[in-house]
This record gives sequence, structure tokens and C-alpha cells, in this order.
Amino acid sequence: MSMTSRPTSRDVAKAAGVSQSTVSLVLGGKWSGRVSPATAAAVQDAAERLGYRPNRAARSLRLGSTRTVMLVVPTLTAPFFGAVYEGAARVAAQHGFGVVAYPWPEHAGPADSPFAAPHEAIDGILASSLAEDALSGFAGTPVVMLDSDPAAEAPTVVFGVEDGMRVIVDHLAGLGHRRFGHLASSIDQWTFHARGRALADAVAAVPGATLVREDAALDVADAKDAALRLLGGPGRPTALVCDDDVMSAGAYKAARARGLEIPRDLSVTGFDDVLLAAALEPELTTVRLPADELGAAGMDALLRLLEGERPGSLSLPGELVVRGSTGPAAVGAAPVHGPLHG
Repeated sequence: MSMTSRPTSRDVAKAAGVSQSTVSLVLGGKWSGRVSPATAAAVQDAAERLGYRPNRAARSLRLGSTRTVMLVVPTLTAPFFGAVYEGAARVAAQHGFGVVAYPWPEHAGPADSPFAAPHEAIDGILASSLAEDALSGFAGTPVVMLDSDPAAEAPTVVFGVEDGMRVIVDHLAGLGHRRFGHLASSIDQWTFHARGRALADAVAAVPGATLVREDAALDVADAKDAALRLLGGPGRPTALVCDDDVMSAGAYKAARARGLEIPRDLSVTGFDDVLLAAALEPELTTVRLPADELGAAGMDALLRLLEGERPGSLSLPGELVVRGSTGPAAVGAAPVHGPLHG
């Protein structure tokens, strides 16, 4: 191999002492059951030493595909979707696929492709936290839905958000809380509907427990206003259950404005466990949803769909992370009145 030429699969085969077809199997991620792990490791080591990168254009011509997947998300500004992308891209790269991220807001109607000819530009779609009908313009393109209604026709990978809400209620009830407030997302998405139903059912199963609800945008200021309404009436909640960590930040601001100390006077819980959860003071009790794993599992399902399989729907468990924002219910807690501050 010339010092100036780009290394080829032939160079990798020679360095590893195998055939070019073996190199293709290993670097295409299709060696399991056909090539020994030791041989696969030798090929991967040789490719890394030589700096070999598959020629995606040549491979696309050979396979009749672009080896490209489009990840459609409601926004690129939420940290959650960055983690979904990272998980999807990691698995895609292992199989020689690239991932293009494309934001399409939930409320914007059917998505248009960013490509002139989507059927020629992409092999499949991962759609996170969107309704299935948002992809009506991509008829015929293989699709896997993430964090979306499991009743959809397409294969889905979701979080067990209902279990997450039940675990939160168990945790708070165990601390003596009986007056619950739900700071609910106003976004019309399956995941938030599921959270709301599960929370209401779980509270109803706690003897003597009550639940009040206010809807708000996934926005700190709007969540603060909604939380102020929840905390302003008689018999205010002793625990605020928030649909999202960002909304919890609004709840913190509302508690401060009402002169309430967290968790002495008010317990607050979130959902997702994004970086913000550990940045709040006290740190936030929340349900950790592994967004990276969601992207990875979704990409694995899509790749199997592209291979002609029919992957079943999958639910990933969340995990309750107990931090400093929850504590025993204040005995005889009463509404706090007086001037707002903060």
C-alpha cells in the first residue's frame, strides 16, 4: 500500500490474513455466527491500524441503498433528543449506516422530507415522540417509532412511563404524602397522556389521597405560573409531581415565591433525569429514562426491519433516582399566603 493512497479492504484482508469477503462481513456487522470472534477482532484491529474507512458510496451502489437513516424529532434544543441521537448513531455506525437528524415539531402537521427524493436518499426513519400520522408523507419507507403510542402500526420502542409514575407515587405515599399536585405537560403526546393516566390511577389507589392538576408548556416560566396556581389554594398539595425535569425547575421557582422550602414544606419530583436534575438545589428526585438506550434500541429494531425481520415492540424500564427534593409530608401543612417574591 502506498503511503499516500487510501487503504482498501484488500489491504485490511492482507494485514489480518483473511479474505476480502471476511472483511466485508466483519466491518458490515454481519459476522456473528459466520466468523470467529478472534478473527473478527483481528479484522477490526487491522482496519483501525491502517485507518481504513468503508467507501460508503461504493457500498451504496453495490447494495442499492444509501446506508442512511433519518431521525425525526420534535426539537433539537432538548438535551433528551441529543442523547437519543447519540444512541442511534452509535449502533448505526457499527453497521456502516449514517444518521441524519431532522426536527419536525409535534404540532406542525405531516413532515416533509429534507431530501428531493426521500426514497432514494434514506433507507429508513426513526421517529421520536411524534404521532405516526406525522410521517404520512413517507409512505413505503420503513419506520420505527420511539416514545410513541405502542398501538401504532409501526414497531415501537417506548419507556415504561406508567411504571415510573407508579413508583413515584409509592415513594411519596411512603413519606406520608396524601395531597398530590400534578404539574402536567400540555403537549398532546402519547407519553404525557400515559403519565397522567398512571399518576391518577396510582393516587386513587392510596387511601385518603387527593390529586389536583394544572397543565403547562415544557417551559420554566409557564410551569412556574401553573405551580403557583396549584400552591395557592386551600389544602395545597404537599407534593408536586412534574411531567418533566424542566417543569420541576418552574415548581422550584413557585415554591420560593410562596415562601415554601423544598423538601421541608413541599416535595417535588421530575421525570427524565436530564443534567438539570442534578443542577437544581436541592437535587431533584426523578425517574431516569435512558434516552441513549432508546435511540440504540430503536436503531437496532430499524436495522432488523431493513433486513426483512418484523421486530416486536419493546418497553425500556425507567429508574427512580431519589435525591434531596423529596421528604416527609409536613404535618398539617396549610396554604401560604402573603406577598410573592423571587
